[in-house]
Amino acid sequence: MPEADVVYSDVRVLRLNGKAKEPISSSPDSTYSEVKILKQPSAEPSASADDPAASHPVASIRRSKVTAERVALLVVCVLMAATVIALCVTLVDNMRTKQHMECPKPKLKCVKVNLTETLKDEPCLMCEEGWEQHGGRCYYFYTKNSSWEKSRRFCKEKGGDLVKIDSREEQSFLDSRLSEIMMHAEDKFWIGLTDSQTEAAWTWVDGSPLNQSLTFWSKGEPDDWRRENSKGEDCVRMGEDGKSRDLKTWFDKSCDKPHRSVCEKSAE
Repeated sequence: MPEADVVYSDVRVLRLNGKAKEPISSSPDSTYSEVKILKQPSAEPSASADDPAASHPVASIRRSKVTAERVALLVVCVLMAATVIALCVTLVDNMRTKQHMECPKPKLKCVKVNLTETLKDEPCLMCEEGWEQHGGRCYYFYTKNSSWEKSRRFCKEKGGDLVKIDSREEQSFLDSRLSEIMMHAEDKFWIGLTDSQTEAAWTWVDGSPLNQSLTFWSKGEPDDWRRENSKGEDCVRMGEDGKSRDLKTWFDKSCDKPHRSVCEKSAE
């Protein structure tokens, strides 16, 4: 034990002599004893009762951990929301681009993969500017009112002819498109069907006869009404102001009547 931690003290013990409280001679009757008093090291200062972090360290650490987890979760949620928004914007842009582009470049080869996973190059069909492609055909919706003959002449100058309808699907497509373009009930469009050569013998502009199992005459048509024109009604127009339910939108009309028209040619 270090010397600095020891305190020495002399203790003198007096023996009482009778009733008198007089000190007794010190020489033979005195007893001396050495007493060592050890100094105890002072205790470490205790934590302040006012310090919540010191009095409850575990609770403080737990609260800090929970707060950090919440912040991390919030950051993840924000990043996920931003990702979803970006994907939606990209999807909408791609859909718009696809609607306006049939092919990325002129004369580009379209690559198709068949069931045997072999590649086959086929020409990518496309239409000129101003024409609308559908089912391998190009359609031009001429918005100037002209007679049937003048309308056909315009279509030929554009490299096509007045439209010939070969299927119910094609009739449905044209019926839908014209209902979007028409301004009123009489705002109809010429098609390439006429009986101007022989009455009631309806033929298309390519010379083929009308297939009687594939006709879309409106109720009561054709009627060859002559009150408006003594020559009768030898050309066919189509269209309803609002998409029809049964696709029956053909009407015979005087070929001199000015109407808009639909031109058609093959996609290339």
